[in-house]
Amino acid sequence: MIKYIDEVETTNKRVLVRADFDVTLNPNYTIADDARIIHNIPTLRYLLKNNNKLICVAKLGRPKMKDPAFSLKVVVEKLKEYLPEYTITLIDDFITADKSIFANQKSNEIFVLENIRFYPEEKKNDPEFAKKLASLADIYVNDAFAMSHRVEASVVGVTSYLPSYGGLLLKKEVATIMKAVREPQKPFVAIIGGSKIGTKINIIGKLMEVSNSILIGGGLANTFLCAQGIDIGKSYCEY
Repeated sequence: MIKYIDEVETTNKRVLVRADFDVTLNPNYTIADDARIIHNIPTLRYLLKNNNKLICVAKLGRPKMKDPAFSLKVVVEKLKEYLPEYTITLIDDFITADKSIFANQKSNEIFVLENIRFYPEEKKNDPEFAKKLASLADIYVNDAFAMSHRVEASVVGVTSYLPSYGGLLLKKEVATIMKAVREPQKPFVAIIGGSKIGTKINIIGKLMEVSNSILIGGGLANTFLCAQGIDIGKSYCEY
């Protein structure tokens, strides 16, 4: 059973935080909705309050390679608005960066590693890559609920090398889902969106057992429409 940061001693540590900064971007690559950043702030503040030094890891979009359009630079600028009392620095490449940068990190500094998806080893859950990532910290905190189903280096791989805990957002999300599944209030309507049915089929099956109705939207709905023989043109479909 996972333990959360408010249930264990987390003081004076170097903390690798898997955050969810995968925000929606405008066509000009500015942030359209910063809700995901806001939701991670309580965990960051909790850890900072306990004199920890933070190194944040996150992805943005689905870049095929290193692409400036998907740099976390815009996220760092937004974080500065919500954490103005801290110096927040984007680390362009944690592998080639001077390791003294991390060794000399001050308590009022937050490091944000550049888009972790710029590294092909991330999606492969490469153990050596995960080990390099883990070497930056003393403990690991996962606060990216939306990424927790992915077997990737910054989500799963690092947990083989560091004591690992859940963040406050992860705790809240898990509690909400568990309550909905175990103690559903009737009538219970589940609303599911997204695009990939492969990552959601198990939860859909579980929700079918407890819900009165399931409403499916977004790209996910296209797959169901295709299965029923409905023409969706060139819209995304996994059928």
